[in-house]
Amino acid sequence: MQAEEGTRRLRRARVVTLAALTANAAMALFLPAIGLWREPDPRRVALGAVGITLFVAAQAAVLHVLVTPWLGAGARRRAIIGLVAASVLSVPLVGPVGGSWPTWAWLASCLIGVLPVLARRPVAALASALVAAVTAAIAAANGDDPAGPVLIAVGIGLSIALLNALPVWFWDLLVQADQARDAQARLAASEERLRFARDVHDLLGHRLSVIALKAELAERLAPVDADRAGREAAEVRRMAASALAEVREVVHGYRQVDLRAELSAIEQVLRSSGVRCTVTAPDGDLPEQVAVPLAAVLREATTNVLRHSRATWCTIGVRHGGPAGAVTMTVVNDGVLAGGPDRHSYGLTGLAERLAEAGGNLRTTAGDGRFTVEAVVRSDP
Repeated sequence: MQAEEGTRRLRRARVVTLAALTANAAMALFLPAIGLWREPDPRRVALGAVGITLFVAAQAAVLHVLVTPWLGAGARRRAIIGLVAASVLSVPLVGPVGGSWPTWAWLASCLIGVLPVLARRPVAALASALVAAVTAAIAAANGDDPAGPVLIAVGIGLSIALLNALPVWFWDLLVQADQARDAQARLAASEERLRFARDVHDLLGHRLSVIALKAELAERLAPVDADRAGREAAEVRRMAASALAEVREVVHGYRQVDLRAELSAIEQVLRSSGVRCTVTAPDGDLPEQVAVPLAAVLREATTNVLRHSRATWCTIGVRHGGPAGAVTMTVVNDGVLAGGPDRHSYGLTGLAERLAEAGGNLRTTAGDGRFTVEAVVRSDP
């Protein structure tokens, strides 16, 4: 699942993080504007406005990339290069503006404030020292005492850095948790595919080996003992038909299953994935013609919970009732992604067709951020 399709919760966290970073960086626009207001030279005002605008735009691009991980390393690198270029250009454009007002020092504080979340600590510290030195040089060139501008650049910059670090840290934790959950869902799907492959291998390996040997024997006997060769060929046909039937049983889930064990295993998987799970198991054992299709629906529904939602809770209930002693299983979860579930899902569509063949039915509904799968299977033969 691409990051653009993240949950509403993650998008809200991204908006909050970006708003916090933008609020911390707002002084790059408003406080240097005081220098423009105090500057008597119109040419310097125009050049200063250009420099401030470039810096603000470059800083906004960096902050946007910082909380947009799906843009990739290339976009992050270009945004950082743009910020460096805008910072360098701001020195001759903004440095002379404002007279005694340390206009560029406020830009420097914003630059120091964003460095720790863009680079490693040694690099950020070295760059901050360079920014402080440039601030002192600009103040000296303007005939001012460097102490005040440097104090603004470093002191305010460190305060902004601390304010930026907390939301960025929380955002990184959310992104890592989301990526870990996706990886866990992919791992669960891979393990299920491996389990199915092992079942098919165990089922067919021996049968196909025997079929190959008997077919070879029939081929050798054909010229010398046609009757025995015919019997061997008939045995090959019988074994092939039996193997085909068993494969169909595996594919369609018609093997003996323990629905209680399936429910317990699914509950553990969901809880280990961070999903609160409540399971209501049926009273007593269910007949195989009921347990097998319900187990297939259970596996498909909970796989969708892990792979196609960002659920925080899931309830699973199996109950008797309905016409002809039907058994109903209901799986409900939250965390439905924007745009709703995929109603063309092959897994659920295939299960609905199989249940219909057995006289049952499958129904899915979505609303209020919830997704419900309800399967009904007749318990009569």
